[in-house]
Amino acid sequence: MYNNVISMSAESEPDVRPQFGNRLLSDSSAVFTHNAWDHVEWDDEQKQLAAEKVATNSTTKMDAEVAQGYDRDANKYWDAFYGIHNNRFFKDRAWLFTEFAELKGGKNASESESKSAKSSEDLSETMNNLTVEDFPGCSAKNRILEVGCGVGNTIFPIVEMNFNNDTFVYGCDFSEKAVSLVKEDSKYDPTKIHAFQWDVTEDSTEIPFPKYSLDIVILIFALSAIHPDKMKDAISRICSYLKPGGLLLFRDYGRHDLAQLRFKPGKCVTDHFYVRGDGTSAYFFTEEECHQLFSSIGLAKEQLVVDRRLQVNRGKQLKMFRVWIQCKYRKPTA
Repeated sequence: MYNNVISMSAESEPDVRPQFGNRLLSDSSAVFTHNAWDHVEWDDEQKQLAAEKVATNSTTKMDAEVAQGYDRDANKYWDAFYGIHNNRFFKDRAWLFTEFAELKGGKNASESESKSAKSSEDLSETMNNLTVEDFPGCSAKNRILEVGCGVGNTIFPIVEMNFNNDTFVYGCDFSEKAVSLVKEDSKYDPTKIHAFQWDVTEDSTEIPFPKYSLDIVILIFALSAIHPDKMKDAISRICSYLKPGGLLLFRDYGRHDLAQLRFKPGKCVTDHFYVRGDGTSAYFFTEEECHQLFSSIGLAKEQLVVDRRLQVNRGKQLKMFRVWIQCKYRKPTA
């Protein structure tokens, strides 16, 4: 029920997993010889079965008042989630610098600086008037923000990778509990990191950096937690802090991912948006939706890929088909 596709070309260092992987399943009888296979495309039958499962679990929608309660109290559910799992549940993202090489060695910093050199007079005046005391990280040449930083499994590896570079990393999360866990971590260095609580669907938070000050914004499995009606405003608000020439890096759930197919009827709030058993939410994207969302606020596409992977449980002889969307969009300089 699946076919492998030709491996994508990608620059990689020797003995390092290339972008999106290169382990292809050419013999279906060998499926349980490894834990995962890359670039696994679905045939028409599997696509139909997935669509039928989604249609079934979406038939019974969640009561509107109940759904509003989950949305209104979302911070409580995420605080409870991090309170239960603390930082024991999470692992550093081993694929981070393969998929997003821009985070390694300040590569994007010089690119953003060159692209923003001829930016607007307002930007120049804003940045020229800043001093070292104005905000955390203002003297850094490369400033990175992760939205939805959780317990720091992205920001800490970035700081370690760029420790000798002039890079400063901000991490924000909807959950105050998650932010407190980041700050309590022994790797938290205020000279390199600033963590803060931010509900990106609201304007109320005091942001610790000015508009047009960020080189890179990262959204990894974060936007899917927001109600789809609020996504465009949230992205517009976040990207207002990107420099002209700055880069948005995105990775999240794709349509018909295993996690979507597992939902039961009554957990669907609106099409492809669900509430989990712990009260947290998840949306499942298509390529077209992502492009419409990011391009509608003026960002330019550099990458838009569906990453399909087959993970297997060799002990239980189970096949788990994962679907993720990965994007890179840049803020124009003019």
